[in-house]
Amino acid sequence: MSWKKKSERLPLHLMILPGLVLVVVYCYGPMLGLVIAFEKFVPARGIFHSKWAGLDNFRYVLEMPESSRIIINTVLIALMKIVVGLVAPIVTALLLNEVRKEVFKRGIQTVIYLPHFLSWIILGGILIDILSPTDGIVNQVLGWFGIQPIYFLGDNGWFRYVLVATDTWKEFGFNTIVYLAALTSINPSLYEAAIVDGAGRWKQTQHVTLPGMMPIIVLLTTLSLGNVLNAGFDQVFNLYSPQVYESGDIIDTFVYRIGLVDSQFGVATAVGVFKSVVSLIFISASYYLAYRFAKYRIF
Repeated sequence: MSWKKKSERLPLHLMILPGLVLVVVYCYGPMLGLVIAFEKFVPARGIFHSKWAGLDNFRYVLEMPESSRIIINTVLIALMKIVVGLVAPIVTALLLNEVRKEVFKRGIQTVIYLPHFLSWIILGGILIDILSPTDGIVNQVLGWFGIQPIYFLGDNGWFRYVLVATDTWKEFGFNTIVYLAALTSINPSLYEAAIVDGAGRWKQTQHVTLPGMMPIIVLLTTLSLGNVLNAGFDQVFNLYSPQVYESGDIIDTFVYRIGLVDSQFGVATAVGVFKSVVSLIFISASYYLAYRFAKYRIF
């Protein structure tokens, strides 16, 4: 490449510099602290003067009786969220695509998109009131049909489903808009050809719409698989209680309690390192599968 072309591209590279600095400072800089996972960390001594512990922190975590339960909870809740969070926006986007009243269509988009902008602190308070077993509106409605009050946020049989349902309600509006944007890129002549061949709306959806949406579906699925061990700390932390630790305690909430509450910094860091390594394996595998079966490449 000639010097002239390099000089022309220099402003573009300089535009990347502020973002690159932020990534280095806030993403790669803190990775130096991962050494805590291999130490008996004492804050007064600092990272580089604490006693070396090797893999003792990892052994301690794996030998804890609740470790398997926490991992199962995390994976199960995350997978449920991924599946429901994938199906709900696709179905909604397909249904909205059939709406011909533009005002009604955009109104629905706005309504389902609004929860995305609310934090889990706000939504947590709202959901605690709505799902209250004594005066919550949901249990009041159930009472009209003779159903006994259900302690949704305190019953291990219900808590996971509440997490999945509320997370889907909060986020599916955003993904719906992404899929609607993907629908606009489908060539209208394909629908015309399908109509000429006698295809109805369902056949058009099956053979034109869904294949046209497949690249973005593969992309979002690939990205979501990397979050298999991210079951949603903000949501769980604001909704759970000791009563539902059995079904709702996840890796992130466990790290919070053991690290910040119990001050076992080395053990908490070891759990975080384990989670990051497994997440890296999942995202690498999902990227390979996306290329293997859908011929899709992010880069």
